[in-house]
Amino acid sequence: MSEQDKSGEKAARPGTWASLARAMASWRTASVTLLSFSSGLPLGLVWIAIPDWLRSIGVDIRVVGLITLAQAPWSFKFLWSPLMDRYVPPFWGRRRGWMAVAQVALFATTLALAGVGNHPEAAWVVGALAMAVAFASATQDIAIDAYAVEVLRKDEQGVAVGARVALYRAAMFIAGSASITLAGRVSWKWVVIGLAALYIPMLFVTRFAPEPEEHFTPPKSLRDAVWYPFVGFLARHRALEILAFVFLYKLADNLGGTLLRPFLVDMGYSDIHRGVALGTIGLFGTIAGTLIGGAWTTVLGLGRALWVFGVIQIVSNIGYVLVARAGEPNVMLMYCAIGFEQVTQGLGTGAFSVLLMRLTQKRFSATQFALLSSLFSIPRVVAGPIAGFLVYAIGWEPFFWFTMVGGIPGLLLLARFVPLGVRDPNFDVQSRPVARAVSRSVLMGSAAFSAVVGMGVGAALTALLTAVQNLRKTPEAGFDFATPFAALFQPAGVTDWVTLASIAVFGLTVGLLTAAVLAARSGAFYLPDEEAPPTPSGATGT
Repeated sequence: MSEQDKSGEKAARPGTWASLARAMASWRTASVTLLSFSSGLPLGLVWIAIPDWLRSIGVDIRVVGLITLAQAPWSFKFLWSPLMDRYVPPFWGRRRGWMAVAQVALFATTLALAGVGNHPEAAWVVGALAMAVAFASATQDIAIDAYAVEVLRKDEQGVAVGARVALYRAAMFIAGSASITLAGRVSWKWVVIGLAALYIPMLFVTRFAPEPEEHFTPPKSLRDAVWYPFVGFLARHRALEILAFVFLYKLADNLGGTLLRPFLVDMGYSDIHRGVALGTIGLFGTIAGTLIGGAWTTVLGLGRALWVFGVIQIVSNIGYVLVARAGEPNVMLMYCAIGFEQVTQGLGTGAFSVLLMRLTQKRFSATQFALLSSLFSIPRVVAGPIAGFLVYAIGWEPFFWFTMVGGIPGLLLLARFVPLGVRDPNFDVQSRPVARAVSRSVLMGSAAFSAVVGMGVGAALTALLTAVQNLRKTPEAGFDFATPFAALFQPAGVTDWVTLASIAVFGLTVGLLTAAVLAARSGAFYLPDEEAPPTPSGATGT
């Protein structure tokens, strides 16, 4: 590149503060940010407020535990996301239309809770309504995430991510902890009515939110809506390594944070100190970190931000090493460790959320973003049992050293597709020449075999984690893998059926992924050129 070109590029690119001001002044950014408030409300209600509410009116703790399964739709939202890529509501466009449908459902189901909240005998009705709220919320999240991918420009993504997390957390706090406090002064009935009323202004935001600048043709069939998002993503260079990176990038944070409350209890910190650290310092640290991380991703560039924040979030657990080594409670040290770790976690989340947007193809934004975010959430689910076993085996201080080592594989994978020094990596999908035709029968056979293997692996891992937990509880009984493995296929309750269904979904996803990898690598079943949406550069692909 000539010096003239370089100087021209430098002149054309706005400075740091100018680019941030331009992004924050955008109605696209403002609408996406405000809609995130609507996402946080139902999660705070279902996850935090409803269990507290039910227990406070005397509902059996076993029933309360079962009702917490209402959180399941957020984990399985990718199952119906292809429907939202394929079908377009008859009003307000493909994304805003689905948002409006979900928000009306959230208003109705939340309002319905007001009529049954003071009746312990109606706990199962509350549970059913909580499940309906969660399903409508997960549907809304699919639509809002897809809308954000499609409507935001690249220079707006970083700022939008930080602002979205801030409002999302604020909404969770209002519907969760603040609602519990307010219900003690008035009643749950009026609290729930107030929460339902908050969806009305959100519906107006949805109505007047701008449409994306590019319009994409929906898939022609439901089969295409399921198939093409997999094949399209896997046609990327180093796609499997990118998926592994999505899984591993936040592993150190997930392992270090999953048992934070028990850690502080074991270290002798009081209820008040734990509450201040986790409920106040931790909350504001995460929000501040995500705001900074999102904004500085725009300034540094996505590639550099992933490297800088990835290294910082790995070493942040050193604070917990010092807390463990102190031996006796040191409140200021503990507050500093929590604050530093939560801020760095937010930094990594800000950059990582921008990455998920860049990886998502706009035509299949609902399905692909739901799949990527679900893959991102898996380490949080499995981190707890793994962390418990490690702490039991090696103690707290070595455990936190281990979590830092656990973050290194993510950086090694990052080097594969974003080498050091690259400012903004290119994730465009390019069409592939046909290497060798793969027949439909081969694809179906490979998918079926991989699905069975995936279910077997899922069942084995689930049974292994249960066996490890049982060993911790009753070490004198010894390690027993066979009993929990056999129990998986003899479900006795709702929780057992959900576990079995999760294993089946995991296996089917593995099967579909295997078939998609074969199709993408051969090029024979790639998205046809006439199906591909136009790109700004005019290049083939999506």
